[in-house]
Amino acid sequence: MYLEQDIIDQIQQNNDIVDVINEYIPLTKKGANYVCICPFHSDTNPSLTVSRSKQLFKCFACGEGGNVVSFVRKYDGLSFQEALKVLADRSGIALPENYSSEFSKEKRDYKERLIACNTEAARYYYASLRSPRGEKGLEYFKKRKLSDETMRQFGLGYASIDGAECINYLKSQGFTDKEIIDSGLGVYDEKKGLRSKFWNRVMFPIKNLGGKVIAFGGRVLGDGEPKYLNSQETQVFNKSNNLYAFDIVRNCRKDHFILCEGYMDVIALHQAGFNNATASLGTAFTPGQANIIKRYVKDVYLSYDSDGPGVKAAIRAAKICREFGLSCKVIDMNPYKDPDEFIKNLGAAEYKKRIDEAKNAFIFEIGTIRKQYDLNDPDANTRYAEEVAMLLSDFKDEVTRTNYIRACAKEMGVSEDALSKLVSQAASSGRKYNVSTEPKSGIHSDDKKEDGKTRVEQIMLTYLSEYPALYPQIKNILSPEDFVDETNRAIAEKLFMDMDNGIVNPASIVNMFEDAERQSKVTDSFTTYINGLSDNSDVETAVVDIIYQIKNNAMENMKNSGKPINPTAFMKMKKELMEIKKIKIKLPK
Repeated sequence: MYLEQDIIDQIQQNNDIVDVINEYIPLTKKGANYVCICPFHSDTNPSLTVSRSKQLFKCFACGEGGNVVSFVRKYDGLSFQEALKVLADRSGIALPENYSSEFSKEKRDYKERLIACNTEAARYYYASLRSPRGEKGLEYFKKRKLSDETMRQFGLGYASIDGAECINYLKSQGFTDKEIIDSGLGVYDEKKGLRSKFWNRVMFPIKNLGGKVIAFGGRVLGDGEPKYLNSQETQVFNKSNNLYAFDIVRNCRKDHFILCEGYMDVIALHQAGFNNATASLGTAFTPGQANIIKRYVKDVYLSYDSDGPGVKAAIRAAKICREFGLSCKVIDMNPYKDPDEFIKNLGAAEYKKRIDEAKNAFIFEIGTIRKQYDLNDPDANTRYAEEVAMLLSDFKDEVTRTNYIRACAKEMGVSEDALSKLVSQAASSGRKYNVSTEPKSGIHSDDKKEDGKTRVEQIMLTYLSEYPALYPQIKNILSPEDFVDETNRAIAEKLFMDMDNGIVNPASIVNMFEDAERQSKVTDSFTTYINGLSDNSDVETAVVDIIYQIKNNAMENMKNSGKPINPTAFMKMKKELMEIKKIKIKLPK
């Protein structure tokens, strides 16, 4: 059952995009818009921009964009109809009684089948580990000093060298080839047909918050590659929005969580009594995972590998934690590489001591920077202080910045006043977040020609949506038929029709397209600017040039179409093109 457009519009109007996204990810005001770290790619700086006036979001790093429905749909892995239902419930809008059941029952049932398929696979792997064919796997876990109770608690298992055994078992339990593939357990090979994704690996079931198996991680036995193989994302498994062992951790009643890099690190810590340890799932720590953690605790302790990549990963994770208001400390693993090795060699008591001695993550970061400078050299010492000041200038809250300046000054052995002055200089130097903000795109000579045509149309649509007063002045000059790009032409048709009725609603236009990629492209058409326009007079001049380029592109397109050209119509277009430069555009002061 599909809803009427006016109900969809009502749902969107009652769910301000800034308020909704802020419930998922903390937003920061920046000029007329808001920014945050993007949850749709590995982002450490605010790359996602949210416009309240247009009710759109856009990440200028990964390209994701859309309206409030698009965001909820993408973030929670929902269908368009499901996302509408979530937003309708949030704003207290009653939908037809049969709406939810008609659009989602089939999908809900299928998701349950995929979870059931993973659950049966977990049972099979668990039993396999404890059978004669699982001897190699059991030997591996015993060598890693895991107890039978720990192996049971985490449901550890074994995928035999003959991967077909698991596939045959799942089929015997009534699962179809499609369900096995969609659950992430099987892959299709043109020569061999359906085969198991996992074989000759010890298996780590991955569960959702409710404790249901939704995916697996597998560690190869021997020298095969990759060392760790994880389930791909499926309808029931999103790596960025799940954490390993979190079904246990969320109920641990501790005031902090320990964040690790690997499955074995988590398991070793739990066996040693630290049941608040969790880990990201085969990927770098993500904003989505930070968003989950902040619902339960305010403090995170990072227990990452002590090598170079581990240190970099810890610094990156700490930045994400700070964005979400989480206090973050780093546990020193030296002289061992990771928590698993540390626990085996020094024991739980020493690990607890390291937790008590953990350093604030920012202080840890400036300590790693210190190692890059020869502090016996006065110039190097100054550059070190300047780099730290640059980092400190990113703290926008004055109280927080002051507290960190005080702590860093003490750590660095410099006066608080001197460091504070450096921070002020760094802030006033115009340094911004390292982020691709709304690109004031313009037309670049190295662009492909077709991309240039598309971009100039996007700029025109952006300025029309931003300055509705433009429309009455250009509607008799520019028409949707002048837009060469198919998507932009459809957008222009709807936008021009809406503006004839006094409506400007870019977020509603996004809903004309169901495909997520097209929705992002539509968002581009409302968020593409020309760089360096400082006031309305600049925009007025630019708009005339933009109209000229669009009309010229339309004329070129007509010439190159291969279709017969009406000489009278063509000459009329040419004459109109010559007259465009004489147009005077005026925007309200």
